[in-house]
Amino acid sequence: MSAPTCTRPHPATRGHAETRLPWWAIVLPALAFVTLLLLVLDPSDAHAAGGEPVIAHLLERMQHLTTG
Repeated sequence: MSAPTCTRPHPATRGHAETRLPWWAIVLPALAFVTLLLLVLDPSDAHAAGGEPVIAHLLERMQHLTTG
């Protein structure tokens, strides 16, 4: 009667593994980073003046930063 032998698992192949991230795994951290960066750059703009919506003000700032 022969003794049972243990077989070693095959080592992982060194190649490109097929990994795909969902869209929100990139977009949400980037959006959070941009939002915090805008707050740090000019904290006096954290609250909008008068009746100006905060979202419109944030989009205006982002447009200003991307266009130069």
